[in-house]
Amino acid sequence: MKKDTDQQNGATAPWKQWGTGFEGDAVKQMENACRLPVSVRGALMPDAHVGYGLPIGGVLATRNAVIPFAVGVDIACRMKMTVLDWPVSALEEREDELRKAISAETRFGIGSQFKHRRQHPVMDRDWSFSKVVREHKDKAWSQLGTSGSGNHFVEFGTLEVHDPAVGLDSGTYLALLSHSGSRGTGAQVCEYYSRIAQRIHPGLDATMRHLAWLNLDTQEGLEYWKAMNLMGEYAAANHSLIHKHLAAHLGAQVLLDIENHHNFAWKETHDGQEVVVHRKGATPAGKGILGIIPGSMAAPGYVVRGLGNPESLESAAHGAGRAMSRTQAKKTFNWQQANAVLEERQVKLIAAGLDEVPMVYKDIHIVMAAQRDLVETLARFDPRLVKMAPAGERPED
Repeated sequence: MKKDTDQQNGATAPWKQWGTGFEGDAVKQMENACRLPVSVRGALMPDAHVGYGLPIGGVLATRNAVIPFAVGVDIACRMKMTVLDWPVSALEEREDELRKAISAETRFGIGSQFKHRRQHPVMDRDWSFSKVVREHKDKAWSQLGTSGSGNHFVEFGTLEVHDPAVGLDSGTYLALLSHSGSRGTGAQVCEYYSRIAQRIHPGLDATMRHLAWLNLDTQEGLEYWKAMNLMGEYAAANHSLIHKHLAAHLGAQVLLDIENHHNFAWKETHDGQEVVVHRKGATPAGKGILGIIPGSMAAPGYVVRGLGNPESLESAAHGAGRAMSRTQAKKTFNWQQANAVLEERQVKLIAAGLDEVPMVYKDIHIVMAAQRDLVETLARFDPRLVKMAPAGERPED
């Protein structure tokens, strides 16, 4: 294992931000990331806030290197939406059926799993190539099809389509939206390979250590890359099973299916060179690419089409973004305040923690306005029936 003790002392790679009013530490984290010797260019999305290493909402292009913590702990966290053939009136008239379907077909919380395991071809893939992947395969299988904790959710709502480019005629539909990732196994993969990267780069100071990287021409780098992509397939399988089983439980047909990763790294060509683009809490927004940008449990989300803006490394925000920490949220708000907002916006909450109430998030309308040159909206989703992990659960991302 070759160690590199050099820290960047030269020029900072260029980066650009969308939006204003960021925490100072989030901006500092972006600046630090662009000081790495492997960094080529960066971008900060309008939903950005402090993370580990790279800020959440940070985009970073590197040269032949991948940074585990610039991908994130919840590798391949993603959004998935299916539009069902039930009428919108079912949100009121058949609410009990919708509640029971969510309860039966996914699980929330730390360590949540199914007694009778779900089946998916992803578990037939090679899980033997990496110590950490191999040791956590059984745990991954037990959690297949579950939603986890933190800001992960499953919710029913209305989808108002105003551009048929989304894949449906204009109109209002019943939609199912989910947000989750690679569960505990993805977190273990991040931690394991980041520790290796930190040993390779002992010269990084405390503010930079979570930006330790792995070169992609090394065994460690190639192994992480393979593990990251497997976690991408696993996260997609989680969502696939949630939506498949929910639709089957209801006896509903799927009219439209849209999904996208965040917390991932892609090999792409920018400025005429191949780079590794890390999108930590950022949505791919290549020209014509569809994606989903949610708000909070009481704010709208949007189906968007990327404009392929090269300045943002063809990226956009992945949500509204937190306006305050979880600790501060619990000190600031109470359920009486939260329930008043939910009632006003006609949202019925099955479960969630106080640290996820609508007021802890930025205004999604301001976030969307700040990135008009990154995406165009095709449809608007409004949550109506929401389930998250109950209070007291530790977030995984």
